[in-house]
Amino acid sequence: MAIVRTHPLVETLNIPGPAGVLESIIDLPVDSSASSVPTGPRAAILCHPHPLHGGMMTNKVVHILAKAFNDFGITAVRFNYRGVGGSAGRYDEGAGETDDALAVMDWAVRRWPGVRLWLGGFSFGGGVAIRAASARRIEGLVTVAPAIREAGVPAGDALRMPWLLIQGDQDELVDARDVQEWAAGLPFPPQIALLPGVGHFFHGRLAELRSVVLDWLKAGLDSSPPEAAG
Repeated sequence: MAIVRTHPLVETLNIPGPAGVLESIIDLPVDSSASSVPTGPRAAILCHPHPLHGGMMTNKVVHILAKAFNDFGITAVRFNYRGVGGSAGRYDEGAGETDDALAVMDWAVRRWPGVRLWLGGFSFGGGVAIRAASARRIEGLVTVAPAIREAGVPAGDALRMPWLLIQGDQDELVDARDVQEWAAGLPFPPQIALLPGVGHFFHGRLAELRSVVLDWLKAGLDSSPPEAAG
């Protein structure tokens, strides 16, 4: 009799990075096989908040992003930047952290030949994801309260892929108006979901955040052909 899983499968591992190993977690959807092959195949690489302010891959918003992608049958890969948790190296002001994200993306392509990559990130990790998206071919991008200034996101990057930007209008750390004005000035602006009454950490609103991401994925964007970034 076949065993049917009712909960996602979680795999912990170390992924080679430019500064040494990167401590990582793979969250597989319920309907994926035990062979760890993403459904589709698709995989979302997720970037966590600022490492100098307690950011780790276990951050609750990053975890919710992983669950939302899993809900849609997409494998999620979370990782700790250099110098965080069991990852080697030390903080590198966004540049090294972007290199870490790119290394995880390249690892995913090697592990799952033909995989179509997504990127996601929260706060500082949203900025890192935007930077990484300009350097690799990806299918889509989800950023939550992206710290575009803190992560040093270049102005005017022409990212040409489906992109959801979720922002709380009561964010006490990332100015919602600044993010909206920055996004509106891009050659290909993202779709913005502005959530009323939501602060930076989405206290009491994590289920809503998960639903917003899943609804966007269900809108048919998964069937769009991936486009080159930049």
